[in-house]
Amino acid sequence: MKRKIKIGIDVGGTFTHAVAVNAITYEIITKSYLPTTHTSTEGVARGVVDVMHKLLQEGKIEPDEVTLIAHSTTQATNALLEGDVARVGIIGLGSGLETARARRETQVGDIELAPGKFIHTCYRFIDIGKGLAPEQVRTAIEALRAEGAQVIVASESFGVDNPENEEKVVRTAVEMGLAANAASSISQLYGLRIRTRTAVINASMLPKMLETANMTEDSVRASGIRAPLMVMRSDGGIMDINEMRRRPILTMLSGPAAGVAAALMYARVSDGIFIEVGGTSSDISVIRNGRPLVRSAIVGGHKLYIRTLDVRTVGVAGGSMPRINKNQIVDVGPRSAHIAGLKYPAFSDMKDVTSLSTELIQPKPGDPDDYLKIIAENRAEAYTLTPTEAANYLELAPDVGYGRGRMDSIEKALRHLAEQWHSEANKIATRVLDLACAKIIVVIEQLIKEYKLDRSLVQLVGGGGGAAALVPYTAQVMKLPQQIADNSEVISAIGAALGIIRDAVERTIINPTEEDIVKLRSQAIASVQRMGAAPDSIEVTIDIDRQTKRVTATATGASELRFKELGKAPLSQNELRALSAASLKVESEQVRLTAQTSMLKVFSVMQVEKKLWGLVRTEKKPARVIDQEGVIRLQLSDADVWSGRAAEASTFLLQAIENLTIFGDAGALLPDIFMLLGRKIIDMTGLVEKEQIISLAKIETEKSDPDEKVVVLASSR
Repeated sequence: MKRKIKIGIDVGGTFTHAVAVNAITYEIITKSYLPTTHTSTEGVARGVVDVMHKLLQEGKIEPDEVTLIAHSTTQATNALLEGDVARVGIIGLGSGLETARARRETQVGDIELAPGKFIHTCYRFIDIGKGLAPEQVRTAIEALRAEGAQVIVASESFGVDNPENEEKVVRTAVEMGLAANAASSISQLYGLRIRTRTAVINASMLPKMLETANMTEDSVRASGIRAPLMVMRSDGGIMDINEMRRRPILTMLSGPAAGVAAALMYARVSDGIFIEVGGTSSDISVIRNGRPLVRSAIVGGHKLYIRTLDVRTVGVAGGSMPRINKNQIVDVGPRSAHIAGLKYPAFSDMKDVTSLSTELIQPKPGDPDDYLKIIAENRAEAYTLTPTEAANYLELAPDVGYGRGRMDSIEKALRHLAEQWHSEANKIATRVLDLACAKIIVVIEQLIKEYKLDRSLVQLVGGGGGAAALVPYTAQVMKLPQQIADNSEVISAIGAALGIIRDAVERTIINPTEEDIVKLRSQAIASVQRMGAAPDSIEVTIDIDRQTKRVTATATGASELRFKELGKAPLSQNELRALSAASLKVESEQVRLTAQTSMLKVFSVMQVEKKLWGLVRTEKKPARVIDQEGVIRLQLSDADVWSGRAAEASTFLLQAIENLTIFGDAGALLPDIFMLLGRKIIDMTGLVEKEQIISLAKIETEKSDPDEKVVVLASSR
């Protein structure tokens, strides 16, 4: 019987990792890596192709066993950072009273990406008051090409309402041999200047990314693989390679996004802070209610109409070097051992080293000159001290990923430093971790405060090769639970392989009606279906921002339904109760089954908090939603629950809104509401009006059997 295999490839700063994953059991079949090909003429795409072939050979994988290939890429990010972009010709369109404003806002000028790095633009405007003649378009394009334009952007005032003119320009440009995109195809939000700027940045990457996409796809097809070729998006989903050809801007920051995708799909985190620790830096992001948190992208200080994961990068990781002043460690990072060309004692055989000495160095020009270097005097080798050695010495590093090292070499290095600095080895190791983890703790505390996270639900989840060096100690200091994901060293490659197909449709709508919500929802569903998502797997969330008038429909779906293919039996109710009790931090006997659908169960417990010597009693009902595999899909610190038939969903929702809405100076604040139907958790927390919640419930239940079980959970904000 042929295996079903998904291949995931992650392009990191140092290595490109690849994994082959059993699509049914999620078991790792084989994994491989090669140095990332930053200096290749084909860029990082060369490494993607080479590591794929290595993986196929080492895993003895036949081409027809592969059901999907997905990879993250740094190509778009590198292009922007390095200024390796095309000159963009902009054609602004407008008429009537909008002419002056359209001319002003579509002429965005040169866009600074980084100090000294720009996207250069040239510009023509066409007044379309009397229509848009083909000759006008060709003349404008020829003029822009004469000024060096390699790609064209068409942007019209209110083009999102009627993109016909923008599309005419794009078709003409393509006929004339130039790549092109319409601003309305990149974003459907109002805001002409930001929409045009976003389209220009996207267009500037088109020639390079088209070349990369074609090379990658040709190589994959030449290997005999006919499976879909997908690319990680910056919001944590995946899209097919044809979509990358149209909107390469969506792949910015797709490396960190792959790690978050793995936390969701592989580590199955529903609420937590994911810390992906590499050798040089750590990426920190929040997962809440089974969803990664996103924000508007910013490039070179310019806000764009593109959503990316809210990933905070910290310049400290498993290989960070200490800085020294008067025999005291005063800082850790941002420079790392491998960048300085130094070895980790944890991964070195130092048995034959007879004597050590130290000196302070400047790893790269422009760096401080106080980084620690440890020299083996009887060898042509040099080392440093990193958080990896510190965590091992303090017995905090679990044996996962690249966590566990050689204790004999670690002790030799630390003993030498303790003697030289008249200190103790454990104090030195603790100092390294205190300084390194403090940088991560600051960011975690900021995220908890910024997103108003319930601290009782927060756990730290570590991924990346250096996770064992920093995550356990960070959790210990913060008194938070933690876990290191299985196969953490290739977690981002796993995330690419298991990524969920995703797309978001955004519109500016002043007062969104039921019809508006249905239309956006349908567009989002159609988009992920075109990219291969199985219809029964698609889930849609609607977010409405009252301040910006932005309505976002985000659709996610799997390329195949994992729950239909799983060969293992579902867990028993007692096993699910025990897992829920562990999550709730109570004994199993205290937990009761509150409600259930055909695929999900809700367990809860009654807790009484006493204050003021018992005079004030507060009741809380924390709840956990768990699936048949034992994965906690949703956790709420206090929730009311209604359950019954799908036909009664609207009644339950009205009761939840009536009972739990809070009225204040800012008006009515609706509760956080979730509806469970079958295997789906329908998140309604982004909706701001009662009518919108009821409308969405009707849409979700209209195709269900009226007698199908439905559950509503609501929690006051």
